[in-house]
Amino acid sequence: MGGNGQLDIVGGSESAGVIFAALLFLLTPTAPQRQTVRQQPSLARIEQLYKQHHYQQLLDLVPASPGAPPAFDLYRGLALARLKQWQEAREALLAGRGKAPKDERFLVELAGVEFSTQNFETAKNDLRKALALDPKDVYARNFLATIYFLTGNLEAAIANWNRIGQPRITGLLMQPQPRLRPALLRRAIVIPPIGELRFSDLRDAQARLENLDLFSRYRFELMPLSRGDYELDFISEERNGWGSSKLEALASILRDLPYAIDPAYYNIGGSAMNFVSYLRWNENRRRIAASFSRPLGDDPRWRFSLAEDARNENWNLRRTFSGSVVPLSDLNLESIAFGPELREVVNGKWAWQTRLVYAYRRFRNVRDVSIAALPFFTSGNSLETRFRVDSRLLDLPGRRLTLDAKFRAAAGRNFALSLGAFGSLEASLALEWLPKPLGQDYHTSLEFRAGRVFGRATLDQLYELGVERDNNLWVRGISGIRGGFKGNAPLGREFALWNWETDKTVFHSLYVTIQVGPFMDIGRVWDPSGDFGSRFWLWDPGLQCSFRVFGDVVVRISYGRDLHSGQGAFYESASR
Repeated sequence: MGGNGQLDIVGGSESAGVIFAALLFLLTPTAPQRQTVRQQPSLARIEQLYKQHHYQQLLDLVPASPGAPPAFDLYRGLALARLKQWQEAREALLAGRGKAPKDERFLVELAGVEFSTQNFETAKNDLRKALALDPKDVYARNFLATIYFLTGNLEAAIANWNRIGQPRITGLLMQPQPRLRPALLRRAIVIPPIGELRFSDLRDAQARLENLDLFSRYRFELMPLSRGDYELDFISEERNGWGSSKLEALASILRDLPYAIDPAYYNIGGSAMNFVSYLRWNENRRRIAASFSRPLGDDPRWRFSLAEDARNENWNLRRTFSGSVVPLSDLNLESIAFGPELREVVNGKWAWQTRLVYAYRRFRNVRDVSIAALPFFTSGNSLETRFRVDSRLLDLPGRRLTLDAKFRAAAGRNFALSLGAFGSLEASLALEWLPKPLGQDYHTSLEFRAGRVFGRATLDQLYELGVERDNNLWVRGISGIRGGFKGNAPLGREFALWNWETDKTVFHSLYVTIQVGPFMDIGRVWDPSGDFGSRFWLWDPGLQCSFRVFGDVVVRISYGRDLHSGQGAFYESASR
């Protein structure tokens, strides 16, 4: 534009040419542009970068992508793990596993990520899944065994190591050295001091040590020496004389005060010869029991014992017996039983025992009892042979779960003319589970038992469903004692019983452990005569508290309530 406001014709023509060219460029169709396609790196290149530790360069070449091959996700996860970017590594490995669910490598590497972040339980679960896909994966098996070892589950570690021929021990050390004779100890701990430590050998050793009934506490530990080699340590607290210490001796002897005392003397002459006794002076339930036991032929697999049990008891059967016109409220039973017993621990899974029992019993104050019910209260002698088999049906140390079965059979004769031959059969299944990887927290047990007596039986040969010191068929809402007299719990010749309990650890120290938890007892007892029996199923829930002192003496306090009668029972007991 000129200074007088008129258009500059020359300048205007140049500007119009530029505008026309721009419009022509915009309106003219253009040829498609060539798109740049990123070249996908080869797997060999990615592997090379990983081996050369160029992790960031690898990640730049292999970004996260739903369309990437599973192998790319694997190396991406490995590189992220090397850079300690745990969450990103986990996401990459999970993405690859989703694409290749049967490739166990993703699970193994995920276990590595979980292990590095202290998630040991998740790592073990990943490794178990990987081994389900490939049971021959040596690396995964060794990794799983190592986690069990580092977290304190030695038995599960050994069971897994055995699948790949490990671990190898080069020595066996005793801490401290037991007073038990060395030859007897070597036969108990049937573990070669040099060579592979087998899980079955460890279980055999534990079974034989239990059969000695000598160690209040013990454990095995592996001490690493060099790559693949270990020293096996046996760490124990041995009972000698009255106990492993004065405090333990007092706790054991006086645990049943004010009702009774339990004097016991152990390891006489260093030969695992033990004397155990029980003295109760209650005026209505007097009892003296004693047993002497020792290994047979200096072989810890075999144990011989001789036991006696003498009682003088007052019974009140007012609530449990219907075969008399006048209730039997002051029945007296005087009895003595004795005989030898032989037990063999075949291995860590099997054991059996047999016992011969001679018994004498005398009943007093039997009045107005029907003729049909008189055999229950017949005085006289009896001779009985008992046989028992114990078997471990399931042993999963990695899950800390066991399932045991027991079978008992007996045959004998009551020599009174009105009685004759009798026998019994009993069976039980017991499951024990520790859901935590360590300790006794949430210890859960389930047990089912059933039994039957055949032929005529006396009162003391019947089953009893109730809680008291002379009975092991516990229904904890019903006390077997009433007013100091026995006979308050239902009795009979047939029974079925289910017990469940779970214990939560609320306090733990070197000398005392306290556990609290609920329980449920369900049972019933029958008798063909109709004079005894519960006549209905017993449902008894409750709560119990357990105190374990010095790792040996257990004191239990429980309260159970019988849902049928609405009555409850407090009970305190002590055991070793």
